[in-house]
Amino acid sequence: MKTKFPVLLMIFVFGFISCQKEGVEVEYQYYDNYAVMSEKLTLPNAPPANYETIFPSFHHSGNRVFNSDLATLGRVLFYDTNLSKDGSVSCASCHKQNLGFSDDVAFSKGSGGLETDRNSIALGSVFSFDETYGGSGGVAFFWDNRANSVQDQSSETFANSKEMDMEMHEVLAAVKEQPYYKSLFDIAITNTSGQQKITEKSILDAISEFINSMANTDSKYDYELEKHFEKLGNLTNINVNFPGFNAKENLGKKLYLQNCASCHGETNQLPGKMHANNGLDLEYVDKGIGETGGASFNGHFKVPTLRNISLTAPYMHDGRFATLGDVIDHYSNGIQDHPNLNHELKIGNEGGSARKFNFTEEDKEAILAFFDTFTDTKMLEDPKYSDPFKKQ
Repeated sequence: MKTKFPVLLMIFVFGFISCQKEGVEVEYQYYDNYAVMSEKLTLPNAPPANYETIFPSFHHSGNRVFNSDLATLGRVLFYDTNLSKDGSVSCASCHKQNLGFSDDVAFSKGSGGLETDRNSIALGSVFSFDETYGGSGGVAFFWDNRANSVQDQSSETFANSKEMDMEMHEVLAAVKEQPYYKSLFDIAITNTSGQQKITEKSILDAISEFINSMANTDSKYDYELEKHFEKLGNLTNINVNFPGFNAKENLGKKLYLQNCASCHGETNQLPGKMHANNGLDLEYVDKGIGETGGASFNGHFKVPTLRNISLTAPYMHDGRFATLGDVIDHYSNGIQDHPNLNHELKIGNEGGSARKFNFTEEDKEAILAFFDTFTDTKMLEDPKYSDPFKKQ
């Protein structure tokens, strides 16, 4: 009995060597039905890209690690037009990677060619999507902050008759119809109870994992913040000239910190306010948060951070401003004296009439130059955020 195992082992080894000599290769398969998947998708038959977010050292929260298999599944779902009623649009139709995951029209086209009610929010406008929108105290979703998670936001978007026009049970059926999803779900969703892996919840969780992994930490502004941090050990005083900025960019930064940062955030990691009325109108057809929050919130909309802002025109909840120059002109001399106007936009900061910032042409050019330093080109070109579907 003691000699059988070594003999069997030797037979196996010699057999394996002989197979190699005969040129027989064992093909590695990451996905079980890769041949079926590859008919539609460009994903490699290998472990997916790493979706870890690596923060600069000035950000003390530590890196974020995401389930790469789940995020990859979410990426496919994000770009899949089969998940709309008429098969014409996907999440990515209104959130384009090269535009900071925004759209370049005031109102995007949804299923059936219908226009959305509001401008598509730029998903790439954040330092870290997970930190900006995740957990308690995070920013809520939509222009009126009515949803509290990516899952809630996604299910509403699917069901919206002007967007995807699909209830979640219909989305589930559409996913099950596509043969390329089985292996993606088998690898991404782990359970030990024998339960179905393709569910409404797992679909929404996968989309959430993909979107939460989005981060913009590689801009010129971040590089200068990092050098400033390394020199001083803190970011308590950034209202100084950055050596890597030219004179126009430094002037723009100074003007931003003086006039914009209280709402949009000094380092553009988190907004200073969750929502505000910025004096777009005296009477609002779209009342924003006031639709559900009452008259005192009429004209209140989300305050976004401004990452990739130079790429995400048009601007505001209704896309009324075609350029950033138009936005600056609004704050310079166009703020309307609405009763709910945010106090930072009033003369004397409390109780006064609408303020006019009266930016000079030099000021406007400087602010625009500074806004360009918010662009993270790496995120805009990263393959792990790109469309995985083959062009038909």
